[in-house]
Amino acid sequence: MKIVPALLTDNSQDLKLMLAQAETFTDFVQIDFMDGSFVPSKSIAPEDLTEIKMSIDWEAHLMVKDPIHSLSSLNKDGLERVIFHLEVDPHPESIVSAIRDQGLAVGLAINPETPLSQFEGIVPHIDSVLFLSVHPGFYGSPFIGEVLEKIGEFRSHFPSTLIGIDGGISLDNIQRVKSSGVDYACVGSRIFRHDNPGKSYEEFLKAIG
Repeated sequence: MKIVPALLTDNSQDLKLMLAQAETFTDFVQIDFMDGSFVPSKSIAPEDLTEIKMSIDWEAHLMVKDPIHSLSSLNKDGLERVIFHLEVDPHPESIVSAIRDQGLAVGLAINPETPLSQFEGIVPHIDSVLFLSVHPGFYGSPFIGEVLEKIGEFRSHFPSTLIGIDGGISLDNIQRVKSSGVDYACVGSRIFRHDNPGKSYEEFLKAIG
């Protein structure tokens, strides 16, 4: 299992600082985008990255109502995967096609209350599923452990699909998360709100062996 640092901020200068910090200890991050509509909070917009030179590989997690609009505005430097939420469109074929047309991997994010039955049909057409283990929109939200059971059920149906988990991941629950069978865990506040983000990242690596 990999640990992916997750960057969430509403300030482009803070984003630059977080990216500079991340570059010292990892080669891949997730950047979160929130529009204040799909989720109650608002973060930096895709347009805010246009002036930032990306020197690290990354994935975009779009917590937005209009993923295609956001996709068109994203800085593609180092961008490998775009993740959008099923909840914005239960029939997301056009979103999948738009991401594919950019030569990018497609990720589907799933809120904690969304059942497997709602997205099983689209799984063969995407590259990864990101299970939200919090209600999205805030740094530091409490972990919803029941999501791990859903991940286990999903893994039994789709053994080869890349699985991520995002939200509330801590040193206290990281072993349970690893046991669920995920391929990567996104960690935000417990890395970047630490006095030494690199040291915190290393602590997570040690915890998963």
